[in-house]
Amino acid sequence: MVLEQVADGVWVRQSEWVRSNAVVVRGESGLVVVDPGIDGADLAQLADDVERLGIPVVAGFSTHPHWDHLLWHSRFGDVPRYATSACAQVASEARERAQAMAAESASGIPLELVAILTPLPTGGGPVPGEVVEHDAHAAGHAAIRLADRGVLIAGDMLSDVLIPLLDAHRPGQVEAYEKALDRLEEAARDVDVVIPGHGAVADGPEVAARFAADRAYLDALRRGGEPVDARLDQDWLSAPHRSNQEQARRSTE
Repeated sequence: MVLEQVADGVWVRQSEWVRSNAVVVRGESGLVVVDPGIDGADLAQLADDVERLGIPVVAGFSTHPHWDHLLWHSRFGDVPRYATSACAQVASEARERAQAMAAESASGIPLELVAILTPLPTGGGPVPGEVVEHDAHAAGHAAIRLADRGVLIAGDMLSDVLIPLLDAHRPGQVEAYEKALDRLEEAARDVDVVIPGHGAVADGPEVAARFAADRAYLDALRRGGEPVDARLDQDWLSAPHRSNQEQARRSTE
């Protein structure tokens, strides 16, 4: 895959690994690279694409502290890599684990550059748009709303290939996920394009469909029923789905 422009000054490159999306955004002072990945070849090819844009990289941004969103390549430059304060703290505390998971899951990743994050300064620094922080899926999870371009970079939310993935280590995630969807839906009120961390970019009417699919899945969890959700046709999601069901069951007890 190559960088594909999805809006003015917004490009996406998708990896084969769980259809992960790296996002490049043009800000006032240069490019911000969001969640680059996944393996070494992907990172090198993304660096090639970024160089062809002819605009310097001034910052990185990680939407949340899972290993596949904490990657970097030296060719992007020694620039600040921002995240919410909560995300940066978790990433720092779990850096060795993130490096180990990266080494196990993909090849050629510069492990020494994994999970080096700086809390986002007040006002967002070089990161354009509005950072929308919430508590679903991972601590300090954040989306970026680019209102002037009609784009929401959603992190690991609103995917057409992933069900809502609740954090099994934190209680109350069904409620947290529903509140996060409320926040994101408000942020997406004037948005035409939603870029999930994994899967196809949503455009136009598909944006509302993503919200509806995630809400229907969570509603079925609350009721103790089995969701009717095409995403569950992927066998590897059966274990996360069972984990979600168990968390929903505990929350109703």
